[in-house]
Order: sequence, then C-alpha cells, then structure tokens
Amino acid sequence: MVAQLDTPSVNSSLNLLSPVEGLVQVFTSSHRNFFTNVMAQALRIAGQGTPVLVVQFLKGGIRQGHERPIQMGQNLDWIRCDLPRCIDTPQLDDTENEALQTLWQHTQKVVFEGKYSLVVLDELSLAINFGLIPEAEVLAFLAKRPPHIDIILTGPDTPKSLLDVADQITEIRRSHSP
Repeated sequence: MVAQLDTPSVNSSLNLLSPVEGLVQVFTSSHRNFFTNVMAQALRIAGQGTPVLVVQFLKGGIRQGHERPIQMGQNLDWIRCDLPRCIDTPQLDDTENEALQTLWQHTQKVVFEGKYSLVVLDELSLAINFGLIPEAEVLAFLAKRPPHIDIILTGPDTPKSLLDVADQITEIRRSHSP
C-alpha cells in the first residue's frame, strides 16, 4: 500500500508558525541632517522588492503632494507636503495647515490599506513638537496600523511617548575631536 502525501498546490498560501510583526523604529538626533541614512535604508529595501513609502511632512517647495509622488523605481513612492516652502516654524497659514493635514490623513489612509510594507515618516517628531500633528493621533495610528507594516519615525527631540512604543531607537550624534 502506498501512502499519498498531501502536498500544497502552487497557488496555496504559506502558513507561517507565527505572523511577522512590523517594527516601529525611531531615528533621532539633536540636528536635522541625517535623512540620508534613513533614505539609504528605504532604497535598499525597495530595491529588494518591498513596497516603500517615504513621507516628508515638513519639506515643500517642489509641488510634490500626495497626488504627485516621485516614484523611485517600481517600489518606492516619495511624497512631500504640497507647499511652496519648507516648514521651520509652528506658525502656518490656513493653506499650509490644510496641506499638512491632508498629507497626514493620506498617509494614515494608505498605511491602513496595507499597500506598503515600510513607511518612513520623516520629521514627524518636529510636526508633533510644533503642535501641527497631535501626539495622541500618532500614538493611536501606530497602535492601529496593520501589524506587518514597519514604520520609521525621524526627527529631532522625539517625544518620550513615541520612544516608549518604539521597538528600536537609533540616536545619531555628532562627534569630533578638538
């Protein structure tokens, strides 16, 4: 008698013993010049076939709102706030505030849709510290995001509440010899 093995078909889904959980990573520093490190990581991951979204909340100047993303390769979308300038102050006019809120709402929507596996939220800590995006909303967003999505938060002076929910914190410091 020959026993027949039950083999999965080619189109069946893979059953993992435990689901892969996404991480919340924070890259923080006392200065603002470290985005290159995070962007290199995003490009590397996108180059391996993983869908990546980079959102720059306080950068503007090039008419690059969420409806006009820059697509770097087929796996990396890069969007900025649809503003004629970069935000460096908490004082925004109504149009600027509306553009920032539209970007924040769009970001939450696409994360909840699960289109991307990695989402970089650049200078979100500054937007929180300026009082432009409520800290409680960001915490709720992180708690409700689909569990497989990795989130990278960047910016100086990251609020303690965000550090407390982070799985990994990278603090970038300048060092030099006198």
